[in-house]
Amino acid sequence: MIFLGGVGVILILFAEPTVRLFTHDPEVIPLAASCLRILSYGNIGYAYGMVMLQAFNGAGDTLTPTWVNLFGFWFLEIPLAYWLAIPMNLRSKGAFFSIVIAEGSIALAGILLFRRGRWRQQKI
Repeated sequence: MIFLGGVGVILILFAEPTVRLFTHDPEVIPLAASCLRILSYGNIGYAYGMVMLQAFNGAGDTLTPTWVNLFGFWFLEIPLAYWLAIPMNLRSKGAFFSIVIAEGSIALAGILLFRRGRWRQQKI
């Protein structure tokens, strides 16, 4: 979390110079910098969610992370990206924010499910 948080701060502060390392297209730079900044806001939540879901895998429970990812990505992130981008007219920023919201939701689901403790009953 500390590492991804630090990377997130660096990318928030230096998004445009980072993008310029990869392209000089004047139409791409503002969009890519916006994407980097928005996604970087969710880095700590993304890191925490990764750890929580991998804890299930380590305990031998591979079904829980599968379901959490299925619901988080397919039933939350994709429809939310559409809704924020088109009906809410946030365009690309709406799609970027849907990623942060979905990753945060996945992390929260991981925390809640881990606290329930069903993973302790797994037989390896």
